[in-house]
Amino acid sequence: MHSDTHLLMHHLRAAELETEARAALPREPRELRAQLGWILVELGLRLTQQAPRRQARLA
Repeated sequence: MHSDTHLLMHHLRAAELETEARAALPREPRELRAQLGWILVELGLRLTQQAPRRQARLA
């Protein structure tokens, strides 16, 4: 029964996130482009904050 409760909680949270995402969607194409731009900036910042997994070799 525990797994059923856990699964139900995941479904409820997924529904909440979907509702929030739909509410946050921009209504105009300009807003969409700006929002996508900021998402890419955030992604770039996150990638630069991660430690490199291997060192580059200099020739």
